[in-house]
Amino acid sequence: MKQSGAQKTGGRGAHSSLDEVLQVSPADPTGPRFRIEDIFPRVDGGRYPVKRIAGESVDVWADIFRDGHDVIAAAVLWRAESDSDWRREPMTHHSNDRWQGVFTPPRPGSYLYQIEAWTDHFATWRKEFKLKLDAGQNVALELRDGFELLNELAVGENALKLFAAAADDFAATGSAAGLLDDALATAMLSAQRPDLSRSHALPLTVDRERARSGAWYEMVPRSQGRVPGQHGTFDDCIARVPEIAALGFDVLYLTPIHPIGHTNRKGRNNATTAQAGDPGSFYAVGNEHGGHDAVHPELGTLADFERLVGACRAHKMEVAIDFAVQCSPDHPWLKQHPEWFRTRPDGSIRYAENPPKKYEDIVNPDFACADRISLWVALRDIIIFWVDRGVRIFRVDNPHTKPLPFWEWLIREVRAQHPDTIFLAEAFTRPKVMKALAKIGFTQSYSYFTWRTGKEEIQAYLSELTRYPERDYYRANFFVTTPDILPIQLQSGEPWLFKARAALAATLSSNYGIYNGYELLEHEPLPGREEYLNSEKYEIRVRDWNKPGNIKDYLKRINTIRRANPALLQTANLRFLQVDDGNVTGFLKESVDGSNAVAAVIALSNAPHQFWLHFGGELIGPSGAQRPVRSIENLRTGERHMLEWNGVRLRIDPSNDPALLFRCYA
Repeated sequence: MKQSGAQKTGGRGAHSSLDEVLQVSPADPTGPRFRIEDIFPRVDGGRYPVKRIAGESVDVWADIFRDGHDVIAAAVLWRAESDSDWRREPMTHHSNDRWQGVFTPPRPGSYLYQIEAWTDHFATWRKEFKLKLDAGQNVALELRDGFELLNELAVGENALKLFAAAADDFAATGSAAGLLDDALATAMLSAQRPDLSRSHALPLTVDRERARSGAWYEMVPRSQGRVPGQHGTFDDCIARVPEIAALGFDVLYLTPIHPIGHTNRKGRNNATTAQAGDPGSFYAVGNEHGGHDAVHPELGTLADFERLVGACRAHKMEVAIDFAVQCSPDHPWLKQHPEWFRTRPDGSIRYAENPPKKYEDIVNPDFACADRISLWVALRDIIIFWVDRGVRIFRVDNPHTKPLPFWEWLIREVRAQHPDTIFLAEAFTRPKVMKALAKIGFTQSYSYFTWRTGKEEIQAYLSELTRYPERDYYRANFFVTTPDILPIQLQSGEPWLFKARAALAATLSSNYGIYNGYELLEHEPLPGREEYLNSEKYEIRVRDWNKPGNIKDYLKRINTIRRANPALLQTANLRFLQVDDGNVTGFLKESVDGSNAVAAVIALSNAPHQFWLHFGGELIGPSGAQRPVRSIENLRTGERHMLEWNGVRLRIDPSNDPALLFRCYA
């Protein structure tokens, strides 16, 4: 979405302050001469970093002013946090003391940026000299003032010579061209700036492109085999990689791959007592074969896992793994570091609980234990261990149940060594907690999309995610289902609805995911629950991945369209369009550079719909060359529609395809 002048001028989402300026000479009792206020972008006054993508320009806006009528100048300073030297980009005045500057960080990492302002004394002299000259006044004294000013500002010898030559020419010919020439102004750039003022430095996190966009396929590795009851292996996962890549997915996300505990192992459907042969929950991490830095022996070896990483890389996919900070009672840490865990008054281990629920197969580390520094370091080293084996994406299980300062520290520590690392926060909790996790460093976040089904609530939720300041730090990943969540609306198993929810997730958000089995329309719930019956969290499943009635071709088509249209690979530039039907939502998305625009119309009920789609004069195109939408082209059929009265009449039949996607032309 193109940012309007009103939004830019107002610094939407910024926090105004009268104390944002650091004077270079803080001992000056008169205080700063300049006011640098309402800086945009920033999050919580600069406490947390703004997020951007490497190679993407960062627009910086601020109100900059001082007393009087002197000419002022300003610049944006920026650098990588690890660098000592600042880079500088000039700022341009727009209106009402609002200034803009742009810089482009080239690679992922942590950055800082700030604003500096100063009085351009020579530009002020030149302005006043020209005004008096144009008014026919005697300017002899102004020329002497100019010489004195140059000496006062300690300009270089070249500037003095240029000024003297221009003054001589003026005296001889009456031409002031040399005094007003830009060459002289350029030579003055080396002048001292005695009233230079700078704002506080603000943080910026720069990520790689995969942080902004990706289609995720969540896989349970032990269920990828072909023989019923037989544990799947990494080789079975490798065998499925070409198929998943062909469907257009970018990330193969694996549920926990570690050894599973024996003590209090859960049985089928979360039964408290396991039967012989039950594999247990893969979230009960650790047994005699190792903990978080080991793989389940029945899956294979670490070398096999690295072959899976390589197979994905060969198919232009990445592997993401689950980081679940919890242990089975058999985890090696309980013997090696009992001080990391809490016990009950009778000396027994304290199992994980969420009253009235109990998780007897899991114990949680005590982040407040006396030896917490060693615990924190050990958990950081687990991440580094997997990074060294080719993993750069981590889905973190339930981060909201662990201390926020721990995550802020861990993510910063890892990214200091590996700035291309991505962390996805799996937290379905209170909105402010979810947003806090995004602020402290999580690259992406789960969302409430799963439970937003009506037109008004979908549009209200996306409007929240794309407003300021959320759009500057919260990157939502829209999973349609997870191993823990089978939404009520999908429990009917209606194919059109599975397609509609996938289309909504894939087009509304630039990051989305499905859980394996979604393509087969798996929908049988535990009675009265939003959970799968016979969940593979507690058993091994074997599937026919080409089962009749699957929607694999549909998912492939959606992913193909996404990849071909950069407008769908970002979330912030989204505008909802008026649709004259309460069960149809429509929206327009535009790429960052304005070169690509896509309109989507998606049915929310299973009945044919005829409606008028209003574009309302929406403008598309590169900044400075925007024009109204004039025509749209169906990205599936190639059919083209010309807009009439800023709209077009359309028909959608969900039983055929619940989504219409159009390329827009100005």
